[in-house]
This record gives sequence, C-alpha cells and structure tokens, in this order.
Amino acid sequence: MALGALAVFVAIGLAVRIDRDTALAVVAAVVAVGAGALLLHSSRSLAMVYAVVATAAVALVGDGVASNVGWFAVCVLCASCTLVGGRWLGLAYWVGALGLFGGEWLWAVHDPGWGAWSAGVTFTTFGFLLVRQQLDLVAQLRVAQAGLAERARAEERNRIARELHDVIAHTLTVSLLHVTSARLAVEYEPEDAARALAEAERLGRESLAEVRAVVGILRQDPGHGAAPPVPLPGVDGLPDLINGFRLAGADIALAVSGDTGRLPATIGLGVYRIVQESLTNATKHAPGAPITINLAVDAGAVELAVDTAGKPHIGSGLGLIGMKERAESLGGSCQAGPGGHGWLVRARFPLTSVGQQEIRS
Repeated sequence: MALGALAVFVAIGLAVRIDRDTALAVVAAVVAVGAGALLLHSSRSLAMVYAVVATAAVALVGDGVASNVGWFAVCVLCASCTLVGGRWLGLAYWVGALGLFGGEWLWAVHDPGWGAWSAGVTFTTFGFLLVRQQLDLVAQLRVAQAGLAERARAEERNRIARELHDVIAHTLTVSLLHVTSARLAVEYEPEDAARALAEAERLGRESLAEVRAVVGILRQDPGHGAAPPVPLPGVDGLPDLINGFRLAGADIALAVSGDTGRLPATIGLGVYRIVQESLTNATKHAPGAPITINLAVDAGAVELAVDTAGKPHIGSGLGLIGMKERAESLGGSCQAGPGGHGWLVRARFPLTSVGQQEIRS
C-alpha cells in the first residue's frame, strides 16, 4: 500500500513537472520508486540509505516547485522510515525533510508553499510515531500472551505429573505390601493369601481408573462435546484410603474435627493427595510404625498433620516436592521433616483466599 501511494505521487509529480529535462525526470521517478520498494523490505541499518536516495530522486522530480503534488512522496517516505526503522530513524528523516523543505524555501525566495510541506511532513512523522508505538505494544502483548500460555501449559503438565505420581506411587506401594503378604501366606494360610491378592487386584483396578481420569484431562475439549470429567477424590475418600493401608498391615489412626463438608473441592483433593503421599512414604520407609492423622477445619483454615512414629528419613524426592507445590498452588503451605514422634508432615490451607478465587473464576 505504501509503495503504491509512493508510485502514484511520483507519477503525478512527473506528469505536472515543467517540460524540462524529461529524461532525467523519468530516471529520477524510477529511482524513487525502486529505492522506496527497497526501503520497505530492508533492515534498519539500510533503511536510511534507501530513504535518502528515494528523497533525492523525488526532489529531482519536484524540480523545486512547491505546488507540485509529487512532494507528497516525501510524506510517504517519512511514514515508511518510521514504520520500518522505528522512532529514531523516523525522527532523523523528519529532521532531514525539514532541512530539504527549508532549503527549497530559501532557494525559492520564501515561497510559503514550503511551509505547508514542512507542516505536512511533521504531522505525518508524529502521527506514524503513534502508529509505531501501538504496533510495538501489540507485539509486546503477543509475546506476553505467548509466555502466559507456555506458563499455563507448564503448570498443567506439573499438575498432571503430580496426580500421576501420587496415584501410581500409592498403588504400587500398597499392592507390593499385599503381594508380599500373599507370598508369605500362600503355603500355610491360602485364604489370607487370596484376600491379599484380591485387595492388590482391587487397588490395581482403582489405580487404572484414576490414571484414566487424570489422562482424560489432557483430552478434554469442551468445544467438541467432551465427556464430563470424572470426579477426583476428596476428604470423603480418606476413610477408604486409610482402610486400604490398614488391610496391608499399617497402623493408622484418624482424627477429624470441624465441618469437612464445606471444603472446596480443590482443597479436598489437596488434603487427600497429601495424606496419600504421606502414608505411602511412611509405609515405604517405616513399615509397621504407628501413624496418626489429625485434620482440623475451622472458619479460616484447614490444618493437616500426619505423624509417623518411625525413624526420620531425610529425603527430597518428587513426592515431597509435589506436596509442597500442591499446597502452594492453593495459597497454603506444607512442610515435611523430622518432628512429632519421628516424621511429621504439616499442611495448612487458608479457606478465605480459596473461596474468593473460586468466586472470581
């Protein structure tokens, strides 16, 4: 579009030019359009060179006559310099154009027409400086949006990775306990061995269903009739979770105070997963040690403590990192380390901030 406007104004300037040195004027017109085309497709370092060449050619076509409409080509070149080269190149061209028109004004014995061209190139320069600023802002917004989208994808991958880790680690640990019990009892207590294997099979099926539910999140597409998401576990699922560990031989006591029915689903899932990971770690590193779970819900927060009466085990695996990230994603905190009767996991979830976030969403 800019090249077309430049060609039109150069052609008009050539047509109304005084019939003198016609061949030179035609060559100048061709050079002006060619340099203008190179300017529009050049880098910043060469933009000013092509702009100077094109402007000199336009000056030859204009032949020092202020009434020649071909001088509009200078305004087009000014706009092109601003868009291609940026603010400083546009301002530099503007200063040069003012010098050109000022010189023509002095040469033409103060023809007032050159003042109009100076005003026109000034208006064009600052108008396209605003356009350039808006284009830069749009580019920055696109970069920011791309960064936010990538961050959202990374957070979603981390969330799904935490879910898969919690589900698979829990199932494998408890199933291994049942299989071990079955192996020890198969010769002398076949009925106990059968029950242990049946429980391991049940856990495997439940784990497969949960894995499918988590992986299904990746395939949900509400715009194309996706199936409703499978409910994820919450605080109500703690008794069944603990019972599964008890059947594997774990000694677990659960104490709950407060109204757990009013907990948001996100916090309920967070509590469930932290308890699940804590019991998995306790069963793995301190088998047979008594475990006490205290869950307290009040008006402002949820307090969770999982105390294992076993030898402290210092670790920094994915499970501990996942518990901390899960709590922090809900505005809470989680610490795990030596304490209590051996190893203590403490988590806190504020209820007020989560409620406000869910209302806003």
